[in-house]
Amino acid sequence: MSLLQDNLTVDTLSQVQQQSVQLATQEENLNLIQLMMKGGWIMIPILLLFFLGLVIFIERYITIRNASRSDGGLMAQVKSNVLSGKLDAAIAVCRSSNSALSRMLQKGLTRVGRPIKDIEGAIENVGKLEVSKLEKNINILGIIAGIAPMLGFVGTIFGVIQIFREVEIAGGIDIGTVSGGLYVKMIASASGLTIGILAYIGYHILNMMVERLILRMETEAVEFIDLLDEPGV
Repeated sequence: MSLLQDNLTVDTLSQVQQQSVQLATQEENLNLIQLMMKGGWIMIPILLLFFLGLVIFIERYITIRNASRSDGGLMAQVKSNVLSGKLDAAIAVCRSSNSALSRMLQKGLTRVGRPIKDIEGAIENVGKLEVSKLEKNINILGIIAGIAPMLGFVGTIFGVIQIFREVEIAGGIDIGTVSGGLYVKMIASASGLTIGILAYIGYHILNMMVERLILRMETEAVEFIDLLDEPGV
């Protein structure tokens, strides 16, 4: 009889262990989407911010990279035509290039014959316009970097309030329920913070790309003004 009870006990413990292993395996097999959805309704705006930031970053990255591509001797061709007195040919070269730098040079070429200050002002105005086009929507990434972590914390706070409300209704504290609930609600904070960090990094990457392009445009503009200021031009 005692041997039979021992066998039953061993079988019961074995079943409990198998069930625990199965539950653990199921938890580990949760995919990323299922895990994030456990964060509650607050995950919807957090995910929307993620996709918005991703679209803006990809679109701006491609636009700025295309604007930053080398113009393949544009300045050399413009200089050669200007020194030869062929302003129309220089303007045609700029039009065919269709880049931020070429539009600046084209505006300057159309002002040839006027005082240097007027030419500088025209080039500077075009440069500001081109930079504003490049910086379009980049600030939205900065806003996302600030809002996403806040939304995550809001989701966690609402989750904690809900947990303690359930504890009050139940009239007692179940450590398993409390810890499990906190685990679920902390997903919102982790997601918001992660998306905020990614948006922050993307924001600064794009700004650095724009700053490098601005420096190159300013350098080329100064060279162009020096060219026009040469005797005989």
